[in-house]
Amino acid sequence: MTAVSHHPDHADHDPDDPDFVYDEFAFFDENRAEYDLGGPEVPNVTRHRVDVGGGEPPLSYLRWGSGPPQWVFLHGGAQNAHTWDTVLLALSDPALTPVLGTDPTVDAVAFDLPGHGSSGWRSDGRYDPATSAATIGAALDRLGFVPEALVGMSLGGLTALALAAARPSCCRRLALVDITPGVTRDKAADVHAFIEGPQSFPSFAEIFARTTEFNPTRSASSLRRGILHNAHRQEDRSWVWNYDRRPMGQRSDDAHEDLWRAVSALEMPTLLVRGATSPVVDDEDEAEFLRRQPDGWVTSVADAGHSVQGDRPRELASLLTTFSVGNEMPSHIE
Repeated sequence: MTAVSHHPDHADHDPDDPDFVYDEFAFFDENRAEYDLGGPEVPNVTRHRVDVGGGEPPLSYLRWGSGPPQWVFLHGGAQNAHTWDTVLLALSDPALTPVLGTDPTVDAVAFDLPGHGSSGWRSDGRYDPATSAATIGAALDRLGFVPEALVGMSLGGLTALALAAARPSCCRRLALVDITPGVTRDKAADVHAFIEGPQSFPSFAEIFARTTEFNPTRSASSLRRGILHNAHRQEDRSWVWNYDRRPMGQRSDDAHEDLWRAVSALEMPTLLVRGATSPVVDDEDEAEFLRRQPDGWVTSVADAGHSVQGDRPRELASLLTTFSVGNEMPSHIE
């Protein structure tokens, strides 16, 4: 494993400037200011890699804190570990997470899924939930981590579901963010339209314009941060997304049913968080989730789309904190 220290600068530098140097840890102050967050002035965050064996490429992850991780976060398709930055900053704000005490310390891991972020690309291009779950499970074994809560959004949520069902001892609680096995290509049409669009852009301004088109409710600063964490500038000064775009095709009916069976098999407390404006999880999906997990919780977050962690990070952090200590979950939050 290797760790990278951070030096906060370049947060306001024009990414198209030839002198621009990306520093993935330079934006925490901006995150905190945008969402009016308290907590430690300089969060303890480092970059690591772990060899998962089996001929697979190394897996990269962000380590928040230095103690045994209480949280493990898995991002969605075409995202990366930094999608959880604001949620993790909010978890360290005692004003937002009072049940954790007056000085909450966040010990967490946010993985880059295989083929995403700084993790390696698989030679076979397989990034389905079952395959990625095996990789994440191997990483947790190598690192000796057993978190209190495993949190996954979209593809990361299905990966977390597959892992938790196959290996109940991998975590004590499971939170799924705006995803169930009932997802279809039609329900996620806007997501697919964005991530299957152009791979390369002549300038940062153009990749920013496309991202804004598909995320009209997000602030310019949050979208800028997101792009810088999820794309890189090439020698010809064009910008390219970081994730492996090799097509995987439609999920089969068998895979769909396998994941629903995984919901039925879950042995730990499970929370489904819905984005209230998202079409990805509908009422029928919610009903099927509760039919298979009668003791599960479902909470809808107002004014949140599919990316609840991007649209309402403070509210999601508060929900996850309540869930982590076993308190009763609300059915809806404004």
